[in-house]
Amino acid sequence: MSGFRQFGFISGLLLVSAIAFAQDKQPSEIPEQSAHDIVRDASDRVMLVVEQARDYAEEDPERYYAAVHEVLDPVIDFRGFAKNVMGPYASKDRYQSLDEAGREELRSQLERFTEVMRKGLIKTYGKGLLAFGGSRIEISDPSDEEAGQSRVSVRQLIYSDEINPYVMMYQMGRDRSGAWKLRNVIIETVNLGEIYRNQFQADARRHDGDLNGVIDNWSSVEAEI
Repeated sequence: MSGFRQFGFISGLLLVSAIAFAQDKQPSEIPEQSAHDIVRDASDRVMLVVEQARDYAEEDPERYYAAVHEVLDPVIDFRGFAKNVMGPYASKDRYQSLDEAGREELRSQLERFTEVMRKGLIKTYGKGLLAFGGSRIEISDPSDEEAGQSRVSVRQLIYSDEINPYVMMYQMGRDRSGAWKLRNVIIETVNLGEIYRNQFQADARRHDGDLNGVIDNWSSVEAEI
């Protein structure tokens, strides 16, 4: 499988999985459910979005992306994901080493990169998701110890035309309100957060540490996918 096709394939798988974390519960209700329950309960709603979009996505893609955004935004920690991708460039140590002007710039860069990541992921994975409508999805059962934990991994199997299902692992954590948020995804053996972090650091070296240049270039790449 070529690198481009593999990226598109992984992108499609990720969106099928990531959006399964969407739910209709109010934040105060979320802690009463396990992360696994949230995944399981939301799958029907997610796949309904995909099925309905088949009638209009080609003619009105922005409507489809808006629907995907509505499902994804409440349950993915985009800011935390973006900060993790920036790695040492957005670390606490680096932040504290800067003067006030530098800190303000870093905060602005993190917010801008968060928005770039949000838009790019939704658009890229929204396209890939359409290819996986109708797939059978199974969620693992939670362990007895999960209730008291702040971080858990949810295992998901996605059945397609292949003999063996694709294995997805979702690293989830609670935010300050107690709501479960998606922190990272491992697709088979591919750690998505790690791949993006390595890419960001490589781009930062090419731009001699100019994070604005990295973010501008990242935005252009996402827009072309």
